[in-house]
Amino acid sequence: MSTIVYYLRKTRAHASKMRSYENVSVMFILLLSTVQGVPDFSGLPPGPYCEARYRSYECCPGRQDECSAPILNTTCYCDDFCDRHEEGDCCPDYWRHCKGIESDVIPEPPEEIRRCYFEGKNYNHGETFQVNCNKCKCSALNGRAEVLCEQNRCLQESELIDEINLLSSTLGWRARNYSEFHGRTLREGVKLLLGTLNPSQSVYKMNSVRRIYDPESLPQRFDARSRWPRQITAVEDQGWCAASWAISTVRVASDRFAIMSKGAETVALSAQHLISCNQRGQEGCNGGHLDRAWMFLRKFGLVDESCYPWRGINEECKLRKRTNLKDAGCRAPSNPLRTELYKVGPAYRLGNETDIMQEILTSGPVQATMRVYQDFFYYASGVYKHLEIAERYESGYHSVRIIGWGEEPSHRGAPLKYWLVVNSWGRNWGEDGLFRIQRGTNECEIESFVLGVWAKTI
Repeated sequence: MSTIVYYLRKTRAHASKMRSYENVSVMFILLLSTVQGVPDFSGLPPGPYCEARYRSYECCPGRQDECSAPILNTTCYCDDFCDRHEEGDCCPDYWRHCKGIESDVIPEPPEEIRRCYFEGKNYNHGETFQVNCNKCKCSALNGRAEVLCEQNRCLQESELIDEINLLSSTLGWRARNYSEFHGRTLREGVKLLLGTLNPSQSVYKMNSVRRIYDPESLPQRFDARSRWPRQITAVEDQGWCAASWAISTVRVASDRFAIMSKGAETVALSAQHLISCNQRGQEGCNGGHLDRAWMFLRKFGLVDESCYPWRGINEECKLRKRTNLKDAGCRAPSNPLRTELYKVGPAYRLGNETDIMQEILTSGPVQATMRVYQDFFYYASGVYKHLEIAERYESGYHSVRIIGWGEEPSHRGAPLKYWLVVNSWGRNWGEDGLFRIQRGTNECEIESFVLGVWAKTI
């Protein structure tokens, strides 16, 4: 029986164990009709399978996994993609009902139409290949040859990149194709490159603060790296781990420890510690809530990066119930008076553009959450503003670190104001790992969810 289950797993839907002895003979029919380890449903009762769900010759084109029918506690398919030489999983009545072929033996296509020509290459009938993020198959049937492809929206779409660059003079920014994103779907990008969950629920309930200051006294330009050149932490690369919630939290906290201690506690706190050990209501490399991240840092504290290095994976916490750095196995900190893990006070929300500017000016970088649309993945340089067409596709929330602001001339007359922001996709992305985004217009909601915190220095 283990052999039968092994063969059934070659289909798109895994088979479950047989539920009655009546299935035994049918299962052995399937085994006997298997060629080179591939299930062949044609030896089973004729159905109806596809016939029970679709009209004649109106079965699904391309690959549509929902275009299926139950069979032997697994699934057979009624789409064109089911006909593959190595992994065929068509229903027994697929050829008769969907293709109008009555013979029990499926005829091979004539020699002259057994090959597909696609984007400069020839492919044999039944051969599969990859086009960006979509799997394609050469299908040569009923006197014609065609290539059938999945219809996923890819993370990198060259047409959209070209459109952005054609409009760059009016948009104010340029796009580029990042090879590390090629072959991934947009859904994968949103799921794995972002990672902040429900910001409206977790951030809006935090207390907001108002500073007393003169807005006219704020400079036109400011970069925290110029004011605190040794205190601002570097650009990180989260990889394919949806951990922007953790990386932005620890980087803002690290910057503030260095700034508020006047350099006495220069530290890079561990994002892996937060991902691995802040598990209540959090999803690690699948996303997290900012309020719970700051609460963990406030209540339990974190160690530094060298003590708990970044791995970018979900793993079991190695530092449960550790309250001091020595017990955690960490090396001596920069401040010899520090014995406890690094903790912060309550995080607080900043409500408007000038409050955010004043906070950065006096206390250091802040954490911001923004909605990411597809075109943001392509950002190369300039002052970003998302395209309306990008709103048609999947989007998600991403947390970043605002370290300054500025303005530059604009073709519209008035200066174009922007935020200077650190991303977590490595230094190869954007402007050496940073990006600029329009300021004062709540572009991509970046001014709606902005947080500061007070570091508990020694």
